[in-house]
Amino acid sequence: MTDRYIAFDVETPNYANNRMSAIGITVIDNGTVVQEYYSLVDPEAHFDAFNISLTGITPEMVAGKPAFPALWQEIKPIMESGLLIAHNAPFDLSVLAKCLRDYGIIWQPTVPYACTCQMSRRLLPQLPNHRLNTLCDYLALELDHHHAGSDSRACGEVLLHCLNNGGKIAPFIRTYDLLRVRTLSSRST
Repeated sequence: MTDRYIAFDVETPNYANNRMSAIGITVIDNGTVVQEYYSLVDPEAHFDAFNISLTGITPEMVAGKPAFPALWQEIKPIMESGLLIAHNAPFDLSVLAKCLRDYGIIWQPTVPYACTCQMSRRLLPQLPNHRLNTLCDYLALELDHHHAGSDSRACGEVLLHCLNNGGKIAPFIRTYDLLRVRTLSSRST
């Protein structure tokens, strides 16, 4: 089993959730954060007022930023260098899968991942909910919620908390089908 984890988070410009307006990546290697990456992304799509209000990202902010295909060339080596981790991972993976699909980028048909929301539900059952901001409050972690860089860092720190307190990653590893945009059932893997 790997000791390298790629915690990532995406923000989206609209309700379709098929484009990114930002991505944050936090790389954890042998229990330590070793790399952080953040970029705004030109989604080449319209922005909904709700998403602007939630993320603070406007069309003007992404003007001139890389679109997903250029960004992918930069982040692909990072994304395939360890086990993907996200908080509410099926959402972030679905956005990634839709971007890959819609831009005609072939990566791999499936990818293993683990979800810190699922881990925290099992390992911190006493909490009223397992939203990222609730976990960060409980664990006294810094969080600028709905900023992809901050969210990816917080996700990585939640993972480290779970692992450092006796949690094991293996029971939480699932397989995401990037072509069908869904988690495979354990019978399918």
